[in-house]
Amino acid sequence: MLIIGIAGGTGCGKTTVVNQILNELPEGEVGIISQDAYYKDTTHLSYEERVKINFDHPRSIDFDLLTEHLIALKSEKTINQPIYSFVKHNRTGDTILTHPRKVMIVEGILILTNPELRKLFDIKIFVHADSDERLIRRLKRDIAERGRDINEVLSRYQNTLKPMHQQFIEPMKAYADIIIPNNKYNTVAVNIVKTIINESLINA
Repeated sequence: MLIIGIAGGTGCGKTTVVNQILNELPEGEVGIISQDAYYKDTTHLSYEERVKINFDHPRSIDFDLLTEHLIALKSEKTINQPIYSFVKHNRTGDTILTHPRKVMIVEGILILTNPELRKLFDIKIFVHADSDERLIRRLKRDIAERGRDINEVLSRYQNTLKPMHQQFIEPMKAYADIIIPNNKYNTVAVNIVKTIINESLINA
């Protein structure tokens, strides 16, 4: 099994890059795990308390469970991947039965901050995007998909997202094997990743 970690700041375009990679690969041979599914269970907290959690800090992620699940998949075992609700700021209690694949892509803003998780990645990718571009994408997504209002998103960006990005995410470029600029010039980097994956599938 080839395990690829794709990191980068919020709104950097990780999903776009993942889709570019998936686009030309055999269906059914590549699986995706999102870091967002592994936010810690906060059922013991009230909604008001959950809203105040710093979700852009590494301690908000259940890295132990994510690592355990990746190791299980690598051992050809199925896992029950959690489902997270951004509206309720908590896991839903439901899970997705996830089967091992020849290639597993793990994507999320904080996945390179955890040393044990980093060890499991055969390829570590960092998607880079301009900070203004990331803010615009975050605004559009959180308002359209997560029920946030513009003031809430801007306040969280200024007080939480930006400092957490500078402290935890940007320095993770140092661990990346490949840095992909999220613009029209990213074709070469994405093609390199596709080639590596295709060779892995052929040799699997």
